[in-house]
Amino acid sequence: MGGREDAEPPSKRAKVPSEDLENSPYNSSYTNSISGSLGDSMARPLYSQGDGERIGSKGLIKKHEFVRILTRALYSLGYDRTGDLLQEESGIQLHPSAVSLFMQQVLDGKWDESLATLHTMGLADESVAKSASFLILEQKFLELLKDGKLMDALGTLRNEIVPLSINKGRVHELAASIISPCQTVVLGLSSQDAGENSRSRFLENLQKLLPAAVMIPERRLEHLVEQALDMQRLNCVFHNTLDSELSLLSDHQCGRNQIPSQTSQVLHVHEDEVWFLQFSHDGRYLASSSKDRSAVIWEVKDNGQVVLKHSLTGHQKPVLTVSWSSDDCQLLTCGLEEVIRRWDVSSGECLYVYERPGVGLVSCGWFPDGKGIVSGMTDKSICLWDLDGRELECWKGQRTVNISDMAITDDGKRIISICKETAILLLDREAKFERLIEEEQVITSFSLSKDNKFLLVTLINQEIHLWSIEEEVKLVSKYKGHKRTRFVIRSCFGGFEQAFIASGSEDSQVYIWHRGTGELLSALPGHSGAVNCVSWNPINPHMLASASDDHTIRIWGLDDLKSVATHSNGFFHKSNGRI
Repeated sequence: MGGREDAEPPSKRAKVPSEDLENSPYNSSYTNSISGSLGDSMARPLYSQGDGERIGSKGLIKKHEFVRILTRALYSLGYDRTGDLLQEESGIQLHPSAVSLFMQQVLDGKWDESLATLHTMGLADESVAKSASFLILEQKFLELLKDGKLMDALGTLRNEIVPLSINKGRVHELAASIISPCQTVVLGLSSQDAGENSRSRFLENLQKLLPAAVMIPERRLEHLVEQALDMQRLNCVFHNTLDSELSLLSDHQCGRNQIPSQTSQVLHVHEDEVWFLQFSHDGRYLASSSKDRSAVIWEVKDNGQVVLKHSLTGHQKPVLTVSWSSDDCQLLTCGLEEVIRRWDVSSGECLYVYERPGVGLVSCGWFPDGKGIVSGMTDKSICLWDLDGRELECWKGQRTVNISDMAITDDGKRIISICKETAILLLDREAKFERLIEEEQVITSFSLSKDNKFLLVTLINQEIHLWSIEEEVKLVSKYKGHKRTRFVIRSCFGGFEQAFIASGSEDSQVYIWHRGTGELLSALPGHSGAVNCVSWNPINPHMLASASDDHTIRIWGLDDLKSVATHSNGFFHKSNGRI
């Protein structure tokens, strides 16, 4: 798995007839001849289909539209002389003469003349003409008002704008601005926003209203090219690179080697099963927790190596989970039905222990502002604490279960928790409203997407479900293939724009699916025990970590690494090939 894609076949080269070999390729007449010949071949095929010539291999592109869009792009890029030359050579004008005159009149502030020209431009939809007239007269009104010509502005409002009988709410706003001239700022024209710059922006807005056939939209070519790149990216099932890697010079297609599939390090510090791990928000740290009652903070170096930073001890029971503060300066660790400890990441010092006599804590999470934490309790309640351990709020009743994940949305409004075996609670703190995600199977864990819009739910029946929770709660997709019979297995979002789903598995492998299609892309061997948890580096889309019952953590990278570094108790050694 994860092997390199086959190399592209060699490009084919045109052969020059033997009788032409005597011509020097550096001879200008020869070069011009070849250039002209290539230009002719690249311009073909041309199709004539009633509405004019068409170009492209499938004859889908109207030549006159294509040339107009190219001309528009040249002017947008500041290549005015080249744009003029293209119009002259092609005989295809960017705009009809009436449209060009109209645009110049708008830029010169000749409002009455521009209105007259507008009605000669052949607008088929009368409502569009009326809306465009309204915008022109509104701009005229605002400029008169800004220049202190109150009576002229009032005349424009009464005699020209009101008779159009549209957008009455806006008319009332314009009328109010006469009484309070400072309203012109609110309405869209400040004292510094005058003259040619203001009118250029106004013309861009006006352009959006008019049909594209009349006025080519600004940056139309860029928009079409971006659409093409977006489509290529969407169709690339292995896409896991930054947008800066996309090129116009060739069709985009990532290979399988863009997905982490090679063990780059094996981390040996924990003395028992590793149950949980999570990268920090900035990707600089990794925290892990274990049945051995410890947690570990690892540091990700600039060269991609992961090294031990702190071993955190003090829990009396196995450590279930960890949770990073929003600034990654502090870490929470939650013992199994025990206590929550808050740690300073820089020093490794325990800053506070949260506990309640007679009640164990089973889950933890940070509020986005870093000033409070939330915990699920063994009495099924959820409690909000400040950093000094004072209980601020508590939601009683069936709010959580003894083995539970917890998440809080970035705005701090919603708390998410497994509230019973087959349901997840979405608790809206401000609206005091609760919704449920109800499954037919027992839920073992869940993960919240970075944009807070989706929830990844792992079930006891060896399925992972993707739920949309933004507005209407609905099931979006299912992922299958991993193994789960006895243990809590956790999955995660990851990769560029979280386009992938990864999960642990009891068969000692790490599974990766394409989020959109549900296609299983990889099953990564290497561990010798059940893989309990996975975490994808949120900054480096090529780095994935997995935690296992074999007491180790594996760091996965791309399969084109020349060598692999293995970490063991703080020391590194190199090994060739797969570990």
